Amino acid sequence: MRELLKKHRELLRFAVVGGISFVITMSVNYSLKFTVLRTHPVTALIVGVLVATIFSYVANREWSFRTRGGRERAHEAALFFVLSGVALGLNALPQWFSRYVLDLQTPRLSPFGVEVADFVSGIIIGTLLGTAFRWWAFKKWVFPEEDGRPRAVPAEAAEDPDIHDSKAA
Repeated sequence: MRELLKKHRELLRFAVVGGISFVITMSVNYSLKFTVLRTHPVTALIVGVLVATIFSYVANREWSFRTRGGRERAHEAALFFVLSGVALGLNALPQWFSRYVLDLQTPRLSPFGVEVADFVSGIIIGTLLGTAFRWWAFKKWVFPEEDGRPRAVPAEAAEDPDIHDSKAA
């Protein structure tokens, strides 16, 4: 089991960051949707995703993909946010389709029915589409090189070459 976890460490960390980002998205989305953006549910979802994306960049760069690199930081950040914008569109598309093409909104549905349709289309389906795209795109274009940013060597290892050599083996 340990080897499996080690092999998929990057994916697991990406999933943890995604889970936290999901909570951020939900919190912001529903806070706005039930207050100032009552008549603009897709906008509320987009704002939630944008706030979570800012968190996601920092957490993915410094934790999930901390050893990956290959780009200057400004280029990396620009690519991250452009690709996150594409993922945002993928995330909002199912809810937009549900609301405005399938007309799953009031008066056609009860308020509870609208919430269920929004949750399934925007939160479940949209999040799955956006997450799958992000995983693929970030590894391909934002953080393309494995070991592009080697982890910092602990201070004691830097002072004692035997420690550094034993850790590399």
